[in-house]
Amino acid sequence: MALAAFAPALSHAAELDGARLTAWWSVPFAGLLLSIALLPLLAPSFWHHHFGKVSLGWSLAFLIPCAVFFGASTAGGGMAHAFIGEYFPFIVLVTSLFVVAGGICVRGNLHGTPALNTGLLAIGTVLASFMGTTGASMLMIRPVLRANDNRKHVSHVVVFFIFLVANAGGSLTPLGDPPLFLGFLQGVDFFWTMKNIFPETLFLCTVLLLLFYGLDSYYYHRREEVLPADPTPDTPLTIEGRLNFLFLAAIVGLVLLSGFWKPGVSFDLFGVQVELQNLVRDLLLLVVTALSMVLTPKTARSGNEFSWGPIAEVAKLFAGIFITIIPVIAMLRAGESGAFAAVIRAVTGGNGQPIDAMYFWASGILSSFLDNAPTYLVFFNTAGGDAKTLMTTLASTLAAISCGSVFMGANSYIGNAPNMMVKAIAEDRGVKMPSFFGYMGWSCAVLIPLFIIMTFIFF
Repeated sequence: MALAAFAPALSHAAELDGARLTAWWSVPFAGLLLSIALLPLLAPSFWHHHFGKVSLGWSLAFLIPCAVFFGASTAGGGMAHAFIGEYFPFIVLVTSLFVVAGGICVRGNLHGTPALNTGLLAIGTVLASFMGTTGASMLMIRPVLRANDNRKHVSHVVVFFIFLVANAGGSLTPLGDPPLFLGFLQGVDFFWTMKNIFPETLFLCTVLLLLFYGLDSYYYHRREEVLPADPTPDTPLTIEGRLNFLFLAAIVGLVLLSGFWKPGVSFDLFGVQVELQNLVRDLLLLVVTALSMVLTPKTARSGNEFSWGPIAEVAKLFAGIFITIIPVIAMLRAGESGAFAAVIRAVTGGNGQPIDAMYFWASGILSSFLDNAPTYLVFFNTAGGDAKTLMTTLASTLAAISCGSVFMGANSYIGNAPNMMVKAIAEDRGVKMPSFFGYMGWSCAVLIPLFIIMTFIFF
């Protein structure tokens, strides 16, 4: 509706000049991210009922002043580029993965030995790069919890599940984690991350799995660790909603198609050039989503306790993020002429070349407490924002940004959306999870030392 209101002026839209902006223009973006980080902890009831209004409020805090000072065409043009070029493709993919994964229900009971638990985490880690961290987490967390419902200590299993399945495992393809799909939309090749950060991913995931096996073995062999009666009866392992595996393959194929098929045809929509391959991809993803909803047995979704709540929250919050990040990206693209020149200097050496270690930690620290998708986008643009240059000449810098954004989203519950979802499901099943700072104690003891080692090895 807002785009339609701006429509008459969009044909003459001017791009927002980052060199003319002061740092105050970043307040709506910072305010929204701080709201996402703090309000669920400080005012959970208010946040649960009004997070959409908070997102809208911060969006208007940018759009209205932008229209006043730079004209309605500039504000509308920025909104059109953000929504049509990035937000709609992003939310369509995330929704399709969420719906398809939510239709695959694994039933039956396993017994949570250290070897089995490590195997389940390894499977989830691999799946995360192909069905998304959200999809893999929703598919695997309930079987993992059922397998360990006769164990006294379970919280460490869920913590490592968040480390691996909800975060590190999604680092190899644009399907895995939202930051990488944003990179794909910016022009990064589909298989670039698999080719360029596979060693980092293999190192981190292997070490985490080995540490988990050792820790789980310690707990498993303690006296009275295994309860005499298993709350879940032994039943054969079955998968309901298997048709969704075909839909999952279709999603992978459609994203690949949009990366390789370049017909050279585009359409003008509200002043934004929409390429044919991207339009076809998004429309067919919507078709796949609809087919999954219609053809999946209701018992499969009810078994997964499927609801639209999580994806509705993502849609509303990211609408605000994509709007409020517009001036931040403009100022970063202005380089030394922009208000964020200090950030540019902090991650750039005296010879003008980027410092990969600084990019790794800067993107990682922000991803730990803010959403990792906009964090990736910010540092992608800080490094120049040109996908071809970042994939070749500055490949090590793009690898650092990708690893920091994806891996360090595991440092806190709020670093990545699946973290909180997994925690909520575990607590609903009776698992006593660490507090916000208790979880950070785990990440500081396990993840931070590994990230320091990785800095010296890879960056």
